[in-house]
Amino acid sequence: MKLNAEGFSNKNVIISGGLGFIGSNLAIKLVDCGAVVTIIDSLIPEYGGNLWNIEPVKDKVKINISDVRDEHSIQHLIQGQDYFFNLAGQTSHLDSMNNPFIDLEINSKAQLSILEACKKYNPGIRIIFASTRQLYGKPQYLPVDEKHPLFPVDVNGINKLSGEWYHIVYNNIYDIKTSILRLTNTFGPRMRIKDARQTFLGIWIKNLIEDKPITIYGDGSQIRDYNYIDDVVDAFLTVAASDQCNGSIFNLGNDQPISLLTTAELMIEENHAGNYDFKPFPSDLKKIDIGDFYSDFSKIKNILGWSPQVSIRDGMKETIDYFRNNYQHYI
Repeated sequence: MKLNAEGFSNKNVIISGGLGFIGSNLAIKLVDCGAVVTIIDSLIPEYGGNLWNIEPVKDKVKINISDVRDEHSIQHLIQGQDYFFNLAGQTSHLDSMNNPFIDLEINSKAQLSILEACKKYNPGIRIIFASTRQLYGKPQYLPVDEKHPLFPVDVNGINKLSGEWYHIVYNNIYDIKTSILRLTNTFGPRMRIKDARQTFLGIWIKNLIEDKPITIYGDGSQIRDYNYIDDVVDAFLTVAASDQCNGSIFNLGNDQPISLLTTAELMIEENHAGNYDFKPFPSDLKKIDIGDFYSDFSKIKNILGWSPQVSIRDGMKETIDYFRNNYQHYI
């Protein structure tokens, strides 16, 4: 499906987590589409917000430094908005185990508050909610489709699942138009690289740039699929533009999964330097590891025509080049 960018021209769009990785790339694309963009972000250091992320459009978006847990702020900001890209969240699986109540507040309770605000102050808004493959848990079969049993292995997965279902219930009961995207490993420019809170690929890139070895836990044989950020942004906009997606849940993914070891080798090739080493899984990570995982994205492909267009190699080259040129803004 070719995205009709004109459909967002002069539309009022709000993005929670809009200074983060996916949100900022989405904001830049929406500005290019002619949308009137408002960004909400708490800029809490652990969560990935970065003002440099919107440098290309900093004078063309409105920024509200606010937390999605602030009910009064959300009630005010959602009024008059046509689209709400609901991306703000606590993404670290390990943090969710160490601070479960914070994860509960952000990924579950705040989502209910957002939906209540929409019901009362803007019932005609269109919401696209960013979810995660993590709520499937350890795969019972591969590739994992949307009918796969849900069995989260950590607090983050449980809370993201509740956030999902609040959106579906409000779609079904109150006609608050919502759609869900379950994301896999998203990578690209503007991702968090100072640590592994957002994705292990971030810290791998940081190590490459700093001429440090990539650390692979285990033997590197685990399989993963990846989506480049441009493809993910395209998926969000394509779903937002389609009325037939209300109340639907879609996997994103890639039909060319590769091992962690192959991923590291590819990154080193595109960086033209680097090395890796193997270490045993830390016990706290091993307990919540899901093993091999890659998604079946045929549902969104069949309904909307979406499929990833950027290869991991091409995407990784763009990503490494971006961070080499902008490294000082991300450490």
